[in-house]
Amino acid sequence: MIVIGVTGSIGMGKSTTARLFAAHGAVLHDADAVVHALYRGAAVPRVAERFPDAITDGAVDRGKLSAILADDPAALPDLEAIVHPMVQAVEQERMAAARAEGRSLFVVDVPLLLETGAEGRVDVVVVASAPADIQAERVLQRPGMTAERLAAILARQMPDAEKRRRAHFIVDTGGSKAASARCVADIVRALAARAASGSNPPADMP
Repeated sequence: MIVIGVTGSIGMGKSTTARLFAAHGAVLHDADAVVHALYRGAAVPRVAERFPDAITDGAVDRGKLSAILADDPAALPDLEAIVHPMVQAVEQERMAAARAEGRSLFVVDVPLLLETGAEGRVDVVVVASAPADIQAERVLQRPGMTAERLAAILARQMPDAEKRRRAHFIVDTGGSKAASARCVADIVRALAARAASGSNPPADMP
């Protein structure tokens, strides 16, 4: 089974790209969706212990948590130390189940794949990327988003150019969804060909 890590900066179409792989039969593991579930369940006691003001009605309030971290960025590693191991445990469980089912592709949709050094957990890194003006246009349409908040988010993320440099494959999401779909189909075919030949997927990919 080939494990594909799909990543990309905010507004780059990462999750859409991951779903395009799922359309080819890949098992999709959405790390952000797992975090949402953990914030309503297993992670609540530990987050409450460290960030008591982030809890509302027995669940982690992401808005309040974001505000706390904005005021105290140095607390972010504490949150990561709580959440990341839990997310990875779920990922490993799902990956093991997919292998047991004989699935050929497993996609991990992780926003900060490269920033957190998690590329070591995947065989292939796919970066969703679009021009900066398109990225800004998409993100600024989100409720509550401002240019200042976008700048702060981008400051915490690896530059798109560096992500592109470290990718095995790049999916250009700046055009039509059909064009992105064709690119993903080409990647799936390339990975299938390498699997059939017995090559290790990332060995000599660009």
